[in-house]
Amino acid sequence: MLAVVFVCAACGLVYELELVALASYLIGDSVTQASVVLSLMVFAMGLGSLLAKRLRCRAAVGFGLVEAALALLGGLSALVLYATFAWMGESRYALIGFSLSIGVLIGAEIPLLMTLIQRVSRQDAGGTVADLFAADYVGALVGGLAFPFLLLPWFGQLTGALLTGAVNVVAGGALVLWIFGRDLTGRERGLLLLVNVLVLAVLATAAVLVDDFERAARRAVYGDGVRVAVQTDVQEVVLTGGVEGPLDLYLDGRLRVSERDEHRYHEALVHPAMRGPHARVLILGGGDGLAAREVLRYPGVRSVTLVELDPGVARLARTDPALAALNEHVYDDPRFRVEYADAFTWLRGRGAVGAGGPGGSGAYDVVISDLPNPGITPSTKLYSEEFYGLASRVLAEGGRLAVHAGPPAVRPRTYWTVDATLRSAGFGTSPYAAMGQAAGFGTGPNRSHDGKNAGGDAGAGAGARTDWGFVLAEVGRPPAVELAPDAPRLRSLAPPVLEAGILRAERTRLRDLPPSTLVHPRYAG
Repeated sequence: MLAVVFVCAACGLVYELELVALASYLIGDSVTQASVVLSLMVFAMGLGSLLAKRLRCRAAVGFGLVEAALALLGGLSALVLYATFAWMGESRYALIGFSLSIGVLIGAEIPLLMTLIQRVSRQDAGGTVADLFAADYVGALVGGLAFPFLLLPWFGQLTGALLTGAVNVVAGGALVLWIFGRDLTGRERGLLLLVNVLVLAVLATAAVLVDDFERAARRAVYGDGVRVAVQTDVQEVVLTGGVEGPLDLYLDGRLRVSERDEHRYHEALVHPAMRGPHARVLILGGGDGLAAREVLRYPGVRSVTLVELDPGVARLARTDPALAALNEHVYDDPRFRVEYADAFTWLRGRGAVGAGGPGGSGAYDVVISDLPNPGITPSTKLYSEEFYGLASRVLAEGGRLAVHAGPPAVRPRTYWTVDATLRSAGFGTSPYAAMGQAAGFGTGPNRSHDGKNAGGDAGAGAGARTDWGFVLAEVGRPPAVELAPDAPRLRSLAPPVLEAGILRAERTRLRDLPPSTLVHPRYAG
């Protein structure tokens, strides 16, 4: 019985973590989604405990039916959530429903198990409770570790949830039919056996069809032009177009590159920072190679170091014909090298070995921060005062830092918090913006080409204009937002465009905002 308690507790925690992971992926802002899911589930567990009092007189059959229902709902939760997002464009209500229903069923387990275990245990009530909760907590530990280290990498979110449901229904059904079978009437045994077989059949059928489902859902989300869809150790990477039609690159469902106008973003990010010395350039993020493409257009550049978290993105940027053509094969340039690391950890290590500091032996003339928007929770530390303090240590004297800071028109508080954070780290700042045609770079998921499923700042249609916000910074003084005398010929950027971008950003200015730090992040998701 304690072994079954262990297994059921592990399965229950996997369902919780599955909902948190999917909510963060489909909706965005992992802190908010985790808080919503976990608080709803804990609340529902209390309701389930109260409702289970009505089943204690028939605890065996009640527990068997509860486990069957839990296995069915938990096992199918990932499929249903992804389906509602892909075909309906919204998964919040389904998420709330699953959080409450799974919580109620998990909450009903303990009272029913207490009733059952007291029938076979010779211990006093206190010893029985201790054994029950020990098995429950250890099972939760195993389930919590199995989810990120076993289920996700080996089976993925959908198959992992289905497998967990199958284990859950087998464990619950075996306990009731084996140990307490004599307590059941013939009709109850038949009912439980039928329900368990049906649940296993549904889960097995879903597992057989899961690949077809993924392909259909992916087409519904990204369109029919999906060429590459891979799940790396870090994120889901999807490429659409590139052979027929413009190339789009999605990372975890967020549009990161649109061939239609990526040049507007990358030219605005890179070229104002290249005014001044630029022999050594550091790019944080930007594994697609497009920021590096702009940097390497300057003949005075001697070396470019790119720090990228995900080797899978870099591998695609090097080997995919369409993406490699778009970045002009920068990965083959002898001046270009890649280091795979978290940008924060990498900068911290550079400072630790004494490579950083203004004028230091390892100093860079230009640092370009081509990172996701700060509203995406995992990237918040990369927009903190501590991060910019580390960046200042690898800048040469008079070196410049260019930061992608999110859309000032749509999220002015986030944008100007980046500016305030840079100033608190000792930088002088010069904010500016650029306009584009393709919606993207949103803080929330943005998977729809026509904008119907777009989140974040990409809610308008495909033809709508969006703004990208940047901050150019230099230690001690604000740098001029101008083009270098040796700037190459650009497709979208010119002095009048930069002047208009400065005014566009200034019109959204918010003053007296506090900086964001590691212990007190200020960015809203």
